[in-house]
Amino acid sequence: MEGRDPVIVVLISGSGSNLQALIDAVEKQEIAGSIKAVISNKPDVYGLERAEKAGIKTHVIDHKQYDSRDVFDGELIRQIEQYKPDLLVLAGFMRILTDSFVRRYEGKMLNIHPSLLPKYPGLNTHQRALDAGDAEHGVTVHFVTAELDSGPNIIQAKVPTLKQDTAETLAKRIQQQEHIIYPIAVKWFIDGRLAMDANNALLDQKTLPESGLILENPQTIH
Repeated sequence: MEGRDPVIVVLISGSGSNLQALIDAVEKQEIAGSIKAVISNKPDVYGLERAEKAGIKTHVIDHKQYDSRDVFDGELIRQIEQYKPDLLVLAGFMRILTDSFVRRYEGKMLNIHPSLLPKYPGLNTHQRALDAGDAEHGVTVHFVTAELDSGPNIIQAKVPTLKQDTAETLAKRIQQQEHIIYPIAVKWFIDGRLAMDANNALLDQKTLPESGLILENPQTIH
């Protein structure tokens, strides 16, 4: 990354609220890199508009137009490699990636998941937490590995579950924390503080706990 701004490419599938949090952090120079491209597997999603408003190049690779995951991932790699990214950020990207794709970008690909991993990988996390009667719920940023939602955790934010919570109200509070901790993790990576070694996340060359760094109601980027 010496001699140039670090390059970030973001993959989305929807409204792009986490993308917007990253765009804002870059514009405020809290993240010392540039988002060079946003790629969506769905056309006409609002995240593409967010990117265009910020002057970021966009691409749509509609997964429905491809016969297999391998062919889709091959086109995704072709588009990504135009930008030679230092970091690939999954921000609500709702496609399971092939093992070969993950291996190609392992150690420089981050994802955010709406649960306190390893609890509740996959979908419907908020309802699952409520159904289980959990006293707290949260969100995790982690490195991406071949096993779904199982790469080493980097950072988590916890929120209490409330008696009157529905999946929707809980999701709204979780999302507020997503928009804080994802830029923190991206900043750490771009600043050279965050790395993946084997199946561990390292911050400042020290192994993070299995949970990642836990922030209770984080408010600002560090």
